[in-house]
Amino acid sequence: MTANHKRMVVWSTVAVAILLAIIVLLWPRAAAVDLIDVTGGAFEVTIDNEGETRIHDVFVLSAPVAGRLQRIEAEVGDTVVAGDTVLALIEPGDPVLLDPRSEAQARAAVQAAESARQLAQAEVDKASAELEFEEQELKRAAELVVDGTISQRSLDDARRGARTARAALDTARAALQVRLFELEQAEAALLSPIATQAAAEVCECLPITAPISGRVLTIPNRSERVVTPGEALLEIGDPAGLEIVADYQSADAVQIEAGQRVRIERWGGDQPLEGRVRLVEPFGFTKVSALGIEEQRVNVVIDLLSDAAAWQGLGHGYQVETHVVVYESSDAVVVPQTALFRSGDGWALFAVLNGRAQLQPVTVGKRNGRDAEILDGVAAGATIVANPDDRIADGSAVTARL
Repeated sequence: MTANHKRMVVWSTVAVAILLAIIVLLWPRAAAVDLIDVTGGAFEVTIDNEGETRIHDVFVLSAPVAGRLQRIEAEVGDTVVAGDTVLALIEPGDPVLLDPRSEAQARAAVQAAESARQLAQAEVDKASAELEFEEQELKRAAELVVDGTISQRSLDDARRGARTARAALDTARAALQVRLFELEQAEAALLSPIATQAAAEVCECLPITAPISGRVLTIPNRSERVVTPGEALLEIGDPAGLEIVADYQSADAVQIEAGQRVRIERWGGDQPLEGRVRLVEPFGFTKVSALGIEEQRVNVVIDLLSDAAAWQGLGHGYQVETHVVVYESSDAVVVPQTALFRSGDGWALFAVLNGRAQLQPVTVGKRNGRDAEILDGVAAGATIVANPDDRIADGSAVTARL
């Protein structure tokens, strides 16, 4: 073999090797994708939002009268019994401080009342002296009428004078009593707050008792102070009447109805709690979201159905997460929403058969935030591409991603 022949054989071999390498590199490979099996079973659509627990009936105890409230000794969480547990005591309030002019007027009134008392006492003394004289006259007349010195008429006049003097003495004593009361009234106007506080130890206070059995929820201010009628003192309620209120967007609230099942999660326990929608309030309100957007919200009230022993750690004003079930099916074909894509006017997915992707149109029913219900087009147990991308086409070879 000549040198030219040898060179031709070598270069031919190299060319064939390069061609084979190019063919191998350009030969279509199976795309590595995430494969899942279509499942069948329970499927539900929920509307989710955070809620807050609250006691259904919260009673605000307020001051029925004005006065000085003694320090509240009750503690938040204390158990109370209706009509028996005394939660607060109100004693009479202190008089106001007198300005110089009012004090001078009050002292003058005391002096005037004292003078009137002295005058009344003088009237009593005068009436007493008159009575003593008339009684002596009656005694002498009774002795003289026996001897015939005076007539029976004179004796009757003496008796009348004694009775008149006695009535005048009673009148003077009553007038004196009135003047004494007036003096006490004038002296009371001069009482200072210090004097009334010293006397308060023996006064009868007004007790404020619990209207229901339950527990103390809040005490805004436990300090001793002066209160006015209607001022809130504390709040009590029965934790057994716990409910949940969650404000939903009005567009979501129209899908919620009384009686729908609610799943309550992230409340602090290991297992979700069961609840039921009791009321969708018929009016909405404006609320600013965390992004600064004004939204129309509607309160939805939820009753707890789980046994009270399961959620006894919950209290008034605790945060929970509510999931209102607006649709549920016990035997549905379910696929992830990531497996679906638009195909013409409908939806489709890639089913996998014999290692190749097949375009499969499907009819989609209800959807939640993660899965979708398939009404027609694929059955439970079929293998599909979970997250199709632009590498996958009808008939493409696929393999499971490792």
